[in-house]
Amino acid sequence: MRQLCGTVLIMEAIILGLAIPVAIVLEHANRPLAGGIGGGLAVCALLLSGVVGRPRMGWALKAGTVLQVAVIAAGIVVSAMYVLGVIFAALWVTGIWLARRHEAPRAAAHHQGSSGAPSAPAP
Repeated sequence: MRQLCGTVLIMEAIILGLAIPVAIVLEHANRPLAGGIGGGLAVCALLLSGVVGRPRMGWALKAGTVLQVAVIAAGIVVSAMYVLGVIFAALWVTGIWLARRHEAPRAAAHHQGSSGAPSAPAP
């Protein structure tokens, strides 16, 4: 979970940073507003990438999902962010799904081993 979702958030932060000059030059957005919103979203993505998937940090997945919605909403300023936001949201959901799918057998084996039931020996 940490690697998949963290990587998505880091790549998303890069894209958000690169969208700031696009918003200013091509979309004629207000410089401080574009820098503040784009920079704020990028910093949030970087901070979340450091905590997502860690123990007792389940809130980070929810915050990352809210971030995905905010990135899609940034399409109001830079229309390409609608498409990029949907792509990153799909990567985010896929990362969570794959990580949970990968971690489920491990958690089941851990639960079975702690319940006192005999487990199969490792090859």
